[in-house]
Amino acid sequence: MSEELMKTAIEMFREGNLEGAVADLEEKAKSHPDVAELHHTYAEFANMLNMEAQEDIIPGGKIMMSYKKAMELDEEKDEYIADFAGFALECRRVPIAVKEFQRYATRLELADIPVDDVLYMAARNIVDAIEIMDPDKSNPMVQPWLQQALKWSVGGLGYAPADAAELLSKE
Repeated sequence: MSEELMKTAIEMFREGNLEGAVADLEEKAKSHPDVAELHHTYAEFANMLNMEAQEDIIPGGKIMMSYKKAMELDEEKDEYIADFAGFALECRRVPIAVKEFQRYATRLELADIPVDDVLYMAARNIVDAIEIMDPDKSNPMVQPWLQQALKWSVGGLGYAPADAAELLSKE
């Protein structure tokens, strides 16, 4: 059902009409409020539209609410969690982003999946965000975020934190 609902918006997107695709998805999400994929795709396309325009055509809060609605409607979709966390990080809402990336990481652990590319890239982006907020990285508030980013980065390289620390301490 959701594929059929999104067909027009996807066609508009392919034709380069991102604004039309966003408008179409917004209307369909209003009339089909229980379809998670509509809310998620709306949020993704709206974010792309803002990035393309380099300004907030669609308010960030509205985009964030669409991501949250999609996650609420389909709690099993890890992609929704990762995309929401990435958007929160883009908005410099680091505490929210780290919390959601941790939730994503927990879900991967439960599925017996090691750190993936999403968490590996999140680690770099979290460090970038911290450098903007606290160039010295000395604020106690950012230390847990920094530790988490380091764990994900070494995990993305295939190491457990203890193994990486041991390897780095060897001469």
